[in-house]
Amino acid sequence: MSYRVGSTDLVPEGESLLVSASDSGAAEDIAIFHAEDGNFYALQDECTHEVASLSDGWIEGCSVECPIHSSTFDLKTGRVQCMPATVDARIYTVNVVDGVLELDI
Repeated sequence: MSYRVGSTDLVPEGESLLVSASDSGAAEDIAIFHAEDGNFYALQDECTHEVASLSDGWIEGCSVECPIHSSTFDLKTGRVQCMPATVDARIYTVNVVDGVLELDI
């Protein structure tokens, strides 16, 4: 299933966008990130360590740092790069079609 998020302009480079489960029909909230490599990536929004929104985190390169306990996740793979998290985040595919972000859920 694909969900049309909106224009790529909604997520400037180095920023993120929260897509709520109630809007997208997904089982969980999803964070879309516009990484410094110019690509868009999506992860589950909730940090796997404790309840915190990754969309509120800090993007550096192709990683996002949780805003509460500083766990870091690779945006491409969802892999934990820095503890205290030990469980990888789920990733989602983001496609850009004619300037519109589409999220595969």
